[in-house]
Amino acid sequence: MAATFEDILYEIDGHVATITINRPEKLNSCTPQTMREIETALDMAGKDPVVGVVVFTGAGEKSFCAGADVSKQREGKMGHTGPREFAPPYLTFSQCPKPIIARVNGYAIGGGNHFAYFCDFTIAADHAIFGQSEPRVAYPTSGPVVNYLVRVVGQKRAREMWMLGRKYSAQQMLDWGLVNAVVPMADLDAEVKKWCDELLAVAPTCLKVYKATFVQEFQDLLGQGDSLRRWMVPDDYRETEQKEGTTAFLEKRKPDFSRFRAAPDREE
Repeated sequence: MAATFEDILYEIDGHVATITINRPEKLNSCTPQTMREIETALDMAGKDPVVGVVVFTGAGEKSFCAGADVSKQREGKMGHTGPREFAPPYLTFSQCPKPIIARVNGYAIGGGNHFAYFCDFTIAADHAIFGQSEPRVAYPTSGPVVNYLVRVVGQKRAREMWMLGRKYSAQQMLDWGLVNAVVPMADLDAEVKKWCDELLAVAPTCLKVYKATFVQEFQDLLGQGDSLRRWMVPDDYRETEQKEGTTAFLEKRKPDFSRFRAAPDREE
């Protein structure tokens, strides 16, 4: 029986499976249900003998994926595990034996940026914007979601991206090595097709072995989970820093985290 999806589209054309986050009205942000559907679709594509390549993208021309749906967090609909609900299914991306191409058609922010760097290849439209929003909305994350980026762009760049929460152009990400190619939006599908065709022209068993070998290189990261966040985040965090970060985001203002730091000692 075929899976039924609400938040994503799953389509097969020839030997290419396309998974599309279909929430353009929410900038293709993800809820826990979206994440579960993505994992299911990737598992289906990985097991389907017809599928040779997977394309992962977002609906529309504005956003690839804007990360977690913060409005759900504010409404208390994230569940009890907090930010952990939105950890990308990096194990599923890694364990899928087929190469996965991120077709980045706009904002790749927060979890969307995770998707871009956990896919095997990333092809971006020239208007795409990348970055981590978590430090600005008080969204602590640890484990492979954070430290795998070091393997892609290096220590200094990864720390800059995660600790400052800046935004970056597609061209900058090409220069850093996070993106494989940048093209105008009008040429994005043709460019993705070109990469799919090249991948489909080589031996599928070779692709499977190569991907498993690349995954093996960062296997040491995959068992870490999100333990640092659980150990280091105080019990009242949701009602303090995280509440301020989330509320500020929804109110479209700059968060004020100053009250969560001790006042400096001015005595001589």
